[in-house]
Amino acid sequence: MNDTVQTAEESAPTEGGSTAPESGGLGWMARTIASLPETAALLFVLAGLILYFSLASEYFFDFDNFVNIAQNSAVIGIIAMPATVLLIGGQVDLSVGSIAGLMGMTMAVATTATDAETTPYGLGVGIGLALVITVALGLAIGAFNGFAVTKIGLNSIIVTLGGLAMFRGLTKVLGDGQTIRINGFGDLGVSRPFLDIPTPVWIFIGVSIACHLLLKFTVYGRSIYAVGANPHAARLAGIRTSRVLFIAFVLTAVATALAGLIRVSQVGSAATNGGAGFELTVVTAIILGGASLSGGRGSIAGTFLALLVLNVLENGLIQTGVPTFWIEFSEGALLIVAVSFDRLRVRLGSAE
Repeated sequence: MNDTVQTAEESAPTEGGSTAPESGGLGWMARTIASLPETAALLFVLAGLILYFSLASEYFFDFDNFVNIAQNSAVIGIIAMPATVLLIGGQVDLSVGSIAGLMGMTMAVATTATDAETTPYGLGVGIGLALVITVALGLAIGAFNGFAVTKIGLNSIIVTLGGLAMFRGLTKVLGDGQTIRINGFGDLGVSRPFLDIPTPVWIFIGVSIACHLLLKFTVYGRSIYAVGANPHAARLAGIRTSRVLFIAFVLTAVATALAGLIRVSQVGSAATNGGAGFELTVVTAIILGGASLSGGRGSIAGTFLALLVLNVLENGLIQTGVPTFWIEFSEGALLIVAVSFDRLRVRLGSAE
């Protein structure tokens, strides 16, 4: 996440270099691990999990259960897709959980009339205006994060960790420490407009496709990879690195606002702890999907598959009667394994 960071592919010597690994020993294994496509490995793991849980639980291999897995993936996935773009640029947003919670509370408070005892900040406006207010706030938060990182020069981890606490505190202030109900806003989260699949799943698919096209077929996509791989070289090549990263922060915040709105629509109320833990799941999915903490590498397809792996694992463990705290443990363990594998790939790539 700094100007001197390079990806493994850039730092690795050429095939004719003197540092190429020996053909004997375990050199073939090192080369295999270093070149293993993340999507292929994730597909293998996903297929294995589906097969195992289908045998372990009679209720797992069912259309309704798969729809449930997709719906559980949708809210986090809507955040994770632009957050993947951001991490490819060498930056990270750890405040997404708090932003999602704040967006839900903003929507609930905006549509609730002022009550001195329960909602002292209520506006009592209609659903349409409340949506505009909420999305505008999400846009402003993304602009704030992007400005602090790209113009002031602060580290993105510090900025977003501070934001995590700030936005969570603001959520509690707006809700006066209470859960606020919202009426007439259920369609976004629970309606099934096509093929009996919930609206959030279709939105998730749309966001995934849009981010994939952005990375693969636009100048911006090529620029974000270049900035993440080597910001200094990107600037010398004429890329406006600050603008590229600023856009990524704004896209992540706006998508997080949308996810927060979907969540509050699903449950019909906004709680002060809404979105808690989202940041851990988002980062786990992105890293597990093959993105590098150093920037310059990652894909939407990898993050998409990683999200499915995480949610299939959680769903299957629940159906097989595994206690909740072991599910939380497994998610944290997956993050450590994913980061360790990322470091191993970088080291093996550098040794070639």
